[in-house]
Amino acid sequence: MRQPHASPRVPARAPARAWAACVACLLAAPAALAASASSGAGALPRTASVNLDFAIHIDRFIFFRIGDGAWPTPGGTISQVSFALTPSIPAVPTAPVNGSNRAVNWSGAAPGFSVAASGNVLPVEVRSNGGQVNLRATVGTPLTSGSNSIPMSQIVVSSSDAQLPAPPIPNSGSGAAVNVAGGGSGAVNSLVTLRSAQWTFSFANTVPVVAGQYSGQLVFTASTP
Repeated sequence: MRQPHASPRVPARAPARAWAACVACLLAAPAALAASASSGAGALPRTASVNLDFAIHIDRFIFFRIGDGAWPTPGGTISQVSFALTPSIPAVPTAPVNGSNRAVNWSGAAPGFSVAASGNVLPVEVRSNGGQVNLRATVGTPLTSGSNSIPMSQIVVSSSDAQLPAPPIPNSGSGAAVNVAGGGSGAVNSLVTLRSAQWTFSFANTVPVVAGQYSGQLVFTASTP
């Protein structure tokens, strides 16, 4: 009787394939290591060099405050600037006396209004590593008293430092942007911004307004490209 010969050959081939695969891995290993390892041979002295890549990611940040919240802690209180306008009757020909039902010889000329400001000088600070910083003012809530209103542009802002200018206040919507100069005390170069100043708010008082208690809000925004 003839014995079958096909079955015994199958186990013998499997180890041969596995060995061939291992040999292929060993042969490929030096190529994979070539990018991060090297060796030198020959007469002394010998040298070997290796390349090493670095990847560093630095996030951008921006810090902006007006009034409350000095660096590094943002504030939680919105500062309020107040103006009180007090009329005064011309002093001639007879100086008026305060009180009710008092007669005065008034020339009929329009009274003048003096402006008393409160909380109108505020510290401002801008910090960023994002390159050029620009500032913009937007009317969040118009200055109104009932149905009467005052143009928000009657609010004027000046800065103690030209490197951190105050943006112009628009009548409504968003106003033009101004650039903050890069650098500042402690900055390593102009790409880093560390600026601080005092902004003084004043009331222009150039348009006639109806008596009332007016309130509104401005939104100042600092941004980088």
